[in-house]
Amino acid sequence: MKKQGALRDSLRPLQELDRLIEEADVFLELADEAETGDSEALNEIGPIIKNIGKKLDALELETLFSGSYDFNDAILSLHPGAGGLESQDWAEMLLRMYTRWCEQKNYEVDLVDLLADDEAGIKSATFIVRGHAAYGYLQAEKGVHRMIRISPFDTSKRRHTSFASVDVIPEVEEEEFVINPEDLKIDTYRASGAGGQHVNKTDSAVRITHLPTGTIVSCQNDRSQHSNRQQAMRVLQARLAELYRREQEEEINAERGHQREIGFGSQIRTYTFHPFTLVKDHRTGVEIGQVEAVMNGTLDPFIEAYLRWKARGMIPLKK
Repeated sequence: MKKQGALRDSLRPLQELDRLIEEADVFLELADEAETGDSEALNEIGPIIKNIGKKLDALELETLFSGSYDFNDAILSLHPGAGGLESQDWAEMLLRMYTRWCEQKNYEVDLVDLLADDEAGIKSATFIVRGHAAYGYLQAEKGVHRMIRISPFDTSKRRHTSFASVDVIPEVEEEEFVINPEDLKIDTYRASGAGGQHVNKTDSAVRITHLPTGTIVSCQNDRSQHSNRQQAMRVLQARLAELYRREQEEEINAERGHQREIGFGSQIRTYTFHPFTLVKDHRTGVEIGQVEAVMNGTLDPFIEAYLRWKARGMIPLKK
């Protein structure tokens, strides 16, 4: 049923394009039959043609997807860098930015784990984005994000630079990556943060450790321990599958004699709030001067540029 739904989602844009083209043909025929060239039919065609162009651009982007998991759901993890409250606040701002982008795309956001600081910001966050080609688009966000601003936590109003890392991996089906239960250590504990009396009485939070690799996943968002365990297992499967894929890539690159730069763990984008406003992607060269618009979810220009940059073999744009 899930595959059937994915195929239906893939066909829907084509069906919509077919409908728009038929509609444009009807207005063209009406304009052809009109005695003058400034008929109402001609005025109706312009917006339809623009809409067709936008939908074609969106479909073209999906032709740039080359990975096996580009049409899967995505798992995002946010971690602040060194810098205390400033970096923790920056990580929370990124969480809000991605949530708003998902709302615009009608994607579902499933928060798996959120560790908030008592004073400000977050220490970590993991969430699943469910929707058509979520991983294909959000893979553009993997890396280190830098922010420059006047810190609200600095009484001297000095300018600070903060860092936060964004990790993006595709969610995989259970049958795609099987985990030996004997390799797991499962701990339960009481959830932290807001939640009323329940979190103080029930060990609903779950922490799973994969002993062979040392990979640790925790989930405390749901009140049900069973539900948290299922969510944690899904994230663990995805992370182990990603680890296995990276190991394979390293072996292949070793055989080829060079290491291909994929940008993981490196600074990919800078968000400047002061002394001017600018968001710049260092891989593609794309710049947007309206930093508040970007923080409110305007990420498509960066994502689209990344997909085209990746399709060119990650060749930097010429200045």
